[in-house]
Amino acid sequence: MKHIAKKRFGQNFLTDQSVIASLIEAIAPKANDLMLEIGPGLGALTKPLLQRLNLLHVVEVDRDIIAWMQTEYAKPAYASHAIHIHNADALKFDFTSLGEDLRVTGNLPYNISTPILFHLLDNVAHITDMHFMLQKEVVERMVAAPSTPAYGRLSVMLQYRLQIDYLITVPPEAFEPAPKVESAFVRCVPHANLPFVAKNEALFAKVVLAAFGQRRKTLRNTLKGLLDDDGFSALNLNSQLRAENLSVGDFVAIANYLS
Repeated sequence: MKHIAKKRFGQNFLTDQSVIASLIEAIAPKANDLMLEIGPGLGALTKPLLQRLNLLHVVEVDRDIIAWMQTEYAKPAYASHAIHIHNADALKFDFTSLGEDLRVTGNLPYNISTPILFHLLDNVAHITDMHFMLQKEVVERMVAAPSTPAYGRLSVMLQYRLQIDYLITVPPEAFEPAPKVESAFVRCVPHANLPFVAKNEALFAKVVLAAFGQRRKTLRNTLKGLLDDDGFSALNLNSQLRAENLSVGDFVAIANYLS
């Protein structure tokens, strides 16, 4: 199929076979796994996944690609491979509808990757692991440690729920069309037991959002109206620090104090 990549869907199709083999090895699909691929595109991951799985769910919003998939995967070569195509926006898809122990993978559209990650956090209780191709800069933010330039709200919110491992750097020429940035493949595994437990997770999210809302300002300013001097003292926190200097545990401690 000659499909013209659509900018509005953030389409860049992976074509490098050696990279694809490395990604499949990292995912390590087993026949009976409950797996869903976001944005299957022209089958770079879909086809090798189908060879190993009894059933693969895919979520795709592009109707042209869906029409191609319905023809492609009806061919005799795929007669023994079951694929369930969901014509849906991944940002609105109910991942819990597929059942428990879901494995999620995909080459996420870079223009909406962060909202998809936050949507998946809302469904994380049903998810076993996630493997994604993302813009390298986003993966660096996901795994960033406190007091580093890449550390921010995304780092804290994802690390609260997930163990995140940066796996592979992927160059632009591995895609068609080539994106203007490097990419990276990442593994995310929900914590079996949260390292730090927020009593009120909505309040925890509110504190993190406020703290990073103006990241060059001190916590005294960004958390004004939430945490006063007595609170900083009780928590043994320096109010002149910035959000980027706090660990996930520090943010949980603030939220738990406020709750």
